[in-house]
Amino acid sequence: MATRYAPPRQSTGGQIFDAIFLMVLVFLALFLPLWLKIAVPARERVLPDGVTLTESADADGNPVQAWDGLTWEAIGQNPTMQAQWDKLNQAYPDSYTLERVADIVTQRFNYELDVLGIALTAIVIVGYFAFLLIVSEREYKQVIAEKFD
Repeated sequence: MATRYAPPRQSTGGQIFDAIFLMVLVFLALFLPLWLKIAVPARERVLPDGVTLTESADADGNPVQAWDGLTWEAIGQNPTMQAQWDKLNQAYPDSYTLERVADIVTQRFNYELDVLGIALTAIVIVGYFAFLLIVSEREYKQVIAEKFD
């Protein structure tokens, strides 16, 4: 007959340490890619034909943009879209002018996938679950033997 399984006991301090340690690991897993700038969305400016942008800095070092050939039609905004931008500009004065809208509309997100990164993530996840199953197999067998023998 198998010996009765007795799960290991953990002290209250050990439980508190484990909980805090796991929260720190989760926090790092979520924010480390942002701090290392590897999870930042890639944006690229695509100017339509006939529109040019010159970026410079004023005397105080603030960025200044000078647009040439800029119209609502040139940035692909039809009259309905322009009316919606005008409503936003009325609600938030000088926030959605033609120049500021052009700055928003011409910066598109780059949605290219990193196949190597996805493959490595999948390998790590599958490897982690395989590790869990292999390491805990002995304990599963002890519990089953205790209950059914």
